Amino acid sequence: MNIILFGPPGAGKGTQAEKLVADKGMVQLSTGDMLRAAIAAGTELGLKAKEIIDRGDLVSDDIMVGMIQERMASDEAQSGVILDGFPRTVAQAEALDKMMTDMGIDLAHVVEIKVDEAALFARIEKRAAETGGERSDDNADVLAKRLKVYHENTAPVLPYYEAQGKLKTVNGMDSIDEVSQQINEILAS
Repeated sequence: MNIILFGPPGAGKGTQAEKLVADKGMVQLSTGDMLRAAIAAGTELGLKAKEIIDRGDLVSDDIMVGMIQERMASDEAQSGVILDGFPRTVAQAEALDKMMTDMGIDLAHVVEIKVDEAALFARIEKRAAETGGERSDDNADVLAKRLKVYHENTAPVLPYYEAQGKLKTVNGMDSIDEVSQQINEILAS
């Protein structure tokens, strides 16, 4: 089963993906994690991505689609994946649909984790404190810019998947376990 976890920065997509990996044995394809790994490795892609991420901007579609396609073609992804942080634009959603169709892969659900954006600032500050600020995007200024980008570019992806009948919404303000339960109910349907 292939799914997408959707929501603004700090909504808990990564946390919920980790729970699905542990509970259901699914493979998480987090574009953020893939980019952070490339940054940590100092690859050419990583250096380009770091500059873009540090500004709070989105990495280009061709880079992201290529990274996802490569991972989805790997043996580890054959049992199904959780896409976390992708697609972020309608163009990426269309490219993902085409890529998955070409690969003979289906997308089962798109799960939106809906949150109170004022609470996101507190979450980001908490995550920065817990990780020692290891993520360069864990600060209020970058979050504000990322939320603006989310509303302008990413939120329009929701109607795209809603029109396909794949979009489901969970209350991301509930506890982590309650959000997980809501997601599991969607996956079981």
